[in-house]
Amino acid sequence: MKNSNSSNLGTETISKLLVKQAVPASIGILVMSLNILVDTIFVGNWIGSVAIAAINVVLPVSFFIAALGMSIGVGGSSIISRALGENNYKKALRVFGNQITLTLLFTIIFVVFGLFFVDNIIPAFGGKGDIFEPAKVYYTIVLYGVPFLALCMMGNTVIRAEGNPKFAMYAMLIPSIGNLILDVVFIKFLDLGMAGAAWATTGSYLCCFMYILWYFYSKYSTLKIQTNQFRLDTPIVKEIASLGFVTLSRQAVVSVTYLFLNNILYKLGGETSVTAYAIVGRMLMFALFPVYGITQGFLPIAGFNYGAKNYKRVKETIFTAIKYAVVLGTLVFILLMVFPEFITKLFTSDTEVLKETPHAMRWVFAVTPIIAIQLIGAAYFQAIGKATPALLLTLTRQGFIFIPLLLVLPNMFGELGVWISFPIADVLSTIITAYFLYREVKTNLAPKD
Repeated sequence: MKNSNSSNLGTETISKLLVKQAVPASIGILVMSLNILVDTIFVGNWIGSVAIAAINVVLPVSFFIAALGMSIGVGGSSIISRALGENNYKKALRVFGNQITLTLLFTIIFVVFGLFFVDNIIPAFGGKGDIFEPAKVYYTIVLYGVPFLALCMMGNTVIRAEGNPKFAMYAMLIPSIGNLILDVVFIKFLDLGMAGAAWATTGSYLCCFMYILWYFYSKYSTLKIQTNQFRLDTPIVKEIASLGFVTLSRQAVVSVTYLFLNNILYKLGGETSVTAYAIVGRMLMFALFPVYGITQGFLPIAGFNYGAKNYKRVKETIFTAIKYAVVLGTLVFILLMVFPEFITKLFTSDTEVLKETPHAMRWVFAVTPIIAIQLIGAAYFQAIGKATPALLLTLTRQGFIFIPLLLVLPNMFGELGVWISFPIADVLSTIITAYFLYREVKTNLAPKD
């Protein structure tokens, strides 16, 4: 059966299509980010500033396991988008079944591993001193819910690949709203402290999973869940792995970055500096939601039209997405440069944290207007199935530039060295990505004579 939503990816005007795809993605990311933001505000005000640092220690571990689901989702969805563009629905369905099997297999293995080595993992990510105990409580409970989150992350990308961005948005709204409600119940009224925050998060993952499950059994999805498609197909697994490895590598590098940042900042400024970065990190997730939304909306459009060999539309999609994202990134930049003190006060009343965080925030977001080029450039190569350049460009900022800067600049400038590493890495990685994207457009997307 032909999916009219996916076929629209090849016919509607790019501007209209990008808005249609990006707005729901942006709203979903916004609400999810607001969830993390408000969750942090609740924790900071109802439990204490050390609790913010504790959650920040746990996030890279749980997010990495969840990223297994996202990487399988993004890798498989790239194949699905191109298969739908070629009207090959049998292949799209087979890929979807393999995605489910891979997600369950890998996330359960990593959860067992994570629980077994809990006392080693938490200190390694900066959970030391007063941070250790609340981090352990939060980590242990949240990890039980991570397989559900991984399935949600995988399913969400498939929903978007089908051309149903509104349903993908709903899938992001449900856990966000659910977590906030459960936060109030478990932390405020039941006074369960860190355990309450953790159970609220885990409960929200389960709510999202139930919605995703309903969607794929509903009339709105072409890709029905069929157990006879669960058997792993080696060529499909290899293609999912090669493309999904890009997303997984990005999250792995993010987790390693958290490891370095938390440990370096703890050494330089103790719990105060770790808390300051936790607040800035939440703003990185929240403030850039429109840019991430454009990037998410861009992926299925570029993948579908590339599969249909409509390179003119692919080229137009790239430039339109960059234009929109740069404008939105500039607005975010202005807001954060003007109001960092006000933003920090929403999270905590701790004097030392209030003093340090606005300074850090201005440095971290110093070149926000240009990062759209880096994000969309790397996403393009992933969307069209070119795993190697997608991987290299994805790793450029965090792995090849940012982490080496973290190992050098703090030794020279102290905490300032940590904060200035962010804009330097952004500028250099954007220049590199712009070069490769420009070369790709000129050579492979140019009109053929």
